[in-house]
Amino acid sequence: MKRTLPLASMEKILSTCGADRVSEGSKEKLKNYLEEYAKKISKDASEFAGPAGRKTIKSSDIILAIKK
Repeated sequence: MKRTLPLASMEKILSTCGADRVSEGSKEKLKNYLEEYAKKISKDASEFAGPAGRKTIKSSDIILAIKK
């Protein structure tokens, strides 16, 4: 089973930022974007950990990947 970000969380984020109502399409679009962004950050972070001789991705790798 593929785990993904729940649509309910997308609605909560959008509502917290001021949306009174949230469409299913907007939740799906935000979810898809965030998942793709998370995959990119994860891949980049993995590339920072590997040359350092680590299999474990640390928070510092995530920070470097975000700044890349």
